[in-house]
Amino acid sequence: MSSEPHGESAPTDAPEPARAPGTGQAPAPLTVGIEEEFLLIEPDSRALSPRGPQLAGEAVGELGDRVGTELTRYQVELRTDPHTCLKEADDQIRSTRTAAARTAARLGLRIASTGTPVLGQAAPVPITPGARYARSAAHFRALDDEQTACACHIHVGLPDPRDAVHVSNHLRPWLPALTALSANSPFQGGRDTGYASWRTMTWGRWPVAGPPPYFESPAHFDDLVDILLETEALIDRGGLYWDIRPSHHLPTIEIRVADAALTPDDTLLLAAVVRALTATALTALQAGEPAPRPTPELLRAACWRAARDGLAGHGIDPLTGRLAAQTTLVERLLHTITPALRQHEDLDLVREQWQHLRTEGTGADRQRAAYRNRSSTHDVVDYVISATCPS
Repeated sequence: MSSEPHGESAPTDAPEPARAPGTGQAPAPLTVGIEEEFLLIEPDSRALSPRGPQLAGEAVGELGDRVGTELTRYQVELRTDPHTCLKEADDQIRSTRTAAARTAARLGLRIASTGTPVLGQAAPVPITPGARYARSAAHFRALDDEQTACACHIHVGLPDPRDAVHVSNHLRPWLPALTALSANSPFQGGRDTGYASWRTMTWGRWPVAGPPPYFESPAHFDDLVDILLETEALIDRGGLYWDIRPSHHLPTIEIRVADAALTPDDTLLLAAVVRALTATALTALQAGEPAPRPTPELLRAACWRAARDGLAGHGIDPLTGRLAAQTTLVERLLHTITPALRQHEDLDLVREQWQHLRTEGTGADRQRAAYRNRSSTHDVVDYVISATCPS
């Protein structure tokens, strides 16, 4: 992106610029909140259903502000409360998915957790009513037509929100590994795209999306966002679609790189890893350690390779530019965050779920396995529905 600051290719041992006041210290434990986006499915045809606003309206009595609408009528968003204990977060993820599925069933529908629609969709897509969505459709035009994309967003509470831009710098090199770990969108429009995370590729079309730049300071972040607003690349701060961003309305850092997670276990693994990454970054800030600075070109290439192949094959190390087994790159991430996982009592959970991914594959791998049984995309949709709310 042209807004990258000069000197992006500075060596990784260059000192990090002075930060605005902030402790850089992680309390034990950090809070984590989760936003999950789902597709609504007609069970007979397996086609998308445009009744998202109706489902959200009917589920609000049970779920309150933990359910909401999304850009298209095909979608609904579910949210957890902030949690310090991931067992409590897990219980709420499952109960919230179950409540939404129960409401969908009353409407003759199903919910499905996948990053992109397995089957085709109308174009242009039916946009959810509301002034902001209407403004987006008018401003970004055909971009909105192909954005029936579902993600899993992880919010991690920060003791001092001024640390968010510096945490972003430290998390940035790990985006390819997170993409590979969470890939769950191989199908689009009734065909296998050849990508493990096709959502990553479609979402990258927005003018402010993908890996964020390296921020020299919180002021640099604020100045850049102001320019993007003034030039109308953004219609508001909520449209800041970088894979990592300081939340514009909560005292959190929001990691937005992941596809919608197929199962609650996949969601929990992602939440544990992201929280531990954030805690590790805060520890590095407290110690005065500089954030590594991969070039934007190499980081973008590494994210592309991770989106294409998921955990299979090789990925690009964004710091060296060399190919390595993608599982090796993820294991390097897990090794780096082991102290934080242990601090948050999540190490056993992550080890168990990582072994499951090594054995069963990512959500993308499991979707493709469902297809191979009978070469049927209907089977894929049915599998995703069943995996979204396992009994």
